[in-house]
Amino acid sequence: MRSDDRILWYPSRMPKRWFVACLCAFVLAGCARNDAPPRPAEKQKTLLIGLIPEQNIFKQLERYEPLAEYLSRKTGSKITLKILSSYGNIIDNFGSGGMDGAFFGSFTYALANAKLGVEVLARPVGLDNSSTYHGLIFVRKDSGIKTARDMKGKRFAFVDKATFAGYLFPIESFRHHGISDHKKYLKESYFTGTHKDVIYDVLNKKADIGAAKNTIFNRLVKEDPRILEELIVLEKSPDVPENALALRKDIGESLRNRLREALLNMHLDPKGKKVLEQFGAQTFIETTNKDYDIVLKYAEHMHLNLATYDFTNN
Repeated sequence: MRSDDRILWYPSRMPKRWFVACLCAFVLAGCARNDAPPRPAEKQKTLLIGLIPEQNIFKQLERYEPLAEYLSRKTGSKITLKILSSYGNIIDNFGSGGMDGAFFGSFTYALANAKLGVEVLARPVGLDNSSTYHGLIFVRKDSGIKTARDMKGKRFAFVDKATFAGYLFPIESFRHHGISDHKKYLKESYFTGTHKDVIYDVLNKKADIGAAKNTIFNRLVKEDPRILEELIVLEKSPDVPENALALRKDIGESLRNRLREALLNMHLDPKGKKVLEQFGAQTFIETTNKDYDIVLKYAEHMHLNLATYDFTNN
């Protein structure tokens, strides 16, 4: 008998139970390779997403919670929200609060990108077809303030040192008008923490001048006609990206891509379209660092090192 015939013949002489056991073990091993549970890095992940305090906390949650629920369903990762008490907190919380991402304002994103390396994914396009916002400097119509020269010795309400519309833009405006130290030029300046509070501080004569983003200004006009009747805009900034979602640099590529695709394709999904309507947007569009060039330009004019910038309000 040839050696190869002996090999073929040998299994038939094996004890039956032993042969079946070996066969089962072989099959199960193959199944384990194909159906093994995912490695820890591939398991379903909960993402903690921060929100900047643009307006009332309840209105913020009312706007963002349906979006978070939709993204949770589409990506298979639970999206939870956290509203921070200040704009700077959103950067601090990446280290101390375990946040995975945030909807950043333009200056806040530039800071987070420089300090932490977070990467932007997408931003919404509003019902007015705009995916940007701009800063406004405004006063009461009866204030007698018409130019930067008239602001000397007055009270200025800022939003936060980590905002574009509520701080970086008005400081750049002072620089443009030859005012190098606004603290000495003004009688007083202070931070309110929200765009809404700046607008109402000027409206109610707590401050003489204020700076805030146009989207919040326009939203409040619909609720309170006094704003349009009693306030006047003196200056506006160039457009910068609307609040965009950015993630930690160590978020896995697969999850990052699922989240990006879910956002960019929402308008094609009937359920997604409904969520967009609730959110006040038509769609989301891809966003890159190039879109923040004007923010970086202002920072350069002011000789700011974004990686070491102190965003503490003082």
